Amino acid sequence: MKSNAARDAHKTDWSDPGVCLTIAVLGCTGDLAKKKTYPALFALFLHDHLPQSTLVVGYARSDLNDVSLRETLRDRLKGPGDKVQEFLQRCFYERGAYEDETRVDVFGGLGTRMTGFETARNATEAHRIFYLALPPSVYPPVCRNIHEACMATTGWTRVIVEKPFGRDLESSERLSGGIARLFTEKQLYRIDHYLGKELTQNLVVMRFANRFLAPLWNRDNISNVQIIFREPFGTQGRGGYFDQYGIIRDIIQNHLLQLLCLVAMEKPCSLSPDDIRDEKLKVLRCISPVSTENVALGQYTNSAEGVAYLDDPTVPAGSRAPTFALTVLEIQNERWEGVPFIVEAGKALNEHKCEIRLQLKDVPGDLFKDQRINGRQARNEFVVRWQPDPAIYMKMTVKEPGLGMELAQSELELLYTEKYEHTPIPEAYERLILDCINGDQQHFVRRDELAAAWKIFTPLLKYIDAGGLNPELYAYGSRGPSNADKLRQVAGFIENVTAKDITSGHLERGG
Repeated sequence: MKSNAARDAHKTDWSDPGVCLTIAVLGCTGDLAKKKTYPALFALFLHDHLPQSTLVVGYARSDLNDVSLRETLRDRLKGPGDKVQEFLQRCFYERGAYEDETRVDVFGGLGTRMTGFETARNATEAHRIFYLALPPSVYPPVCRNIHEACMATTGWTRVIVEKPFGRDLESSERLSGGIARLFTEKQLYRIDHYLGKELTQNLVVMRFANRFLAPLWNRDNISNVQIIFREPFGTQGRGGYFDQYGIIRDIIQNHLLQLLCLVAMEKPCSLSPDDIRDEKLKVLRCISPVSTENVALGQYTNSAEGVAYLDDPTVPAGSRAPTFALTVLEIQNERWEGVPFIVEAGKALNEHKCEIRLQLKDVPGDLFKDQRINGRQARNEFVVRWQPDPAIYMKMTVKEPGLGMELAQSELELLYTEKYEHTPIPEAYERLILDCINGDQQHFVRRDELAAAWKIFTPLLKYIDAGGLNPELYAYGSRGPSNADKLRQVAGFIENVTAKDITSGHLERGG
């Protein structure tokens, strides 16, 4: 594989005093900007990862100025007071509209403000990043206005856009096509924050830097793969927004499908962004559209743990939007044919969990048949867990200490909260914004990836939207709908039970 030096050769020389960076946060008064974007920018500044020449210009329709914006941000920034103040002095505000059919230069004020900052810094090479912390419905006019009034003239221009990228293949391609007429693929950074998480970054390293895993990572040894996302709370007053998309569009089609690609892809020929994304694309193209037989839907109803989805006042009456979905995907290639990928996401469940669990097949020629439970072996499992306690571990069968020959399950583990207790682990948005600054698109979604992902789910989503498949009700705080357990068993997942389990409680909670 190419060295890091070769991969980073395209980076801008930020040590040059004539080089500067201006980051425009569009939608700076919204929750995303205040909770994620600005705290990530501050963390980069605090740890000296933000170029010294950087200024941040917030843009929104609210009646604010530089001083009032800074005060709204102050409590969101965690760090030494002097550093917070120093960062805030780099933050500015420009008020304006996002679209106005009566004007050509809607972003004229923003463009003039950015140019003024660059002139004041005597910049000979001025670069610009536009972070669209906005609903996708305004992407087309906003991108058009950026292109007309705010493009960098002596440096590069990059645009970060947030999901959701459409509702189906057609709307996604329509959105992508409109933006592509204004910006090249190299200028666009479609953010999926799961790709910026520390354990997600570790998937590529684990798979391709450890020889003992390579012979196991195929259909000859792996029985099934589960990719699970569970939340113990409901929509929390955001039901009106959630109802427009549902759990498949919100979680499965993007976050979990990206994790699936990293688990299933072949070894790329280098660590370059396009080589990695090429391999992810190959995986997506080997997955057929989801059939109705391979999906289980649910919607939470009231219980002692919480109120029903339909009792959220922001949810339309009688909505059938799924708050839970389990889909079984099959990758038709040499490595994975016959291995079910069970992808599950749900709200208002009995636990908080996000993990990938690869369950290996039974050991042939079992020497310990007399210790099987319900006629089954205990299976090895390789687990990468994001929540609740970040960990990487392998469940394996061992001998229980003592004079007898009793079997039990234990694990080889890397528990992040213990191993890296004193090591600062960056948030996903920090890493992704820094990648954009450095021009590294490895952890961003390419247009052809996006289209391939939508092809897998669009037929199913249209069928659900037309009322062809109704969600099964499940109690708030439960395991989820019973139809999901049945489909999981039909797909081939076997609950891993043994007579004794000596695994650490923090790893197998709610497993």
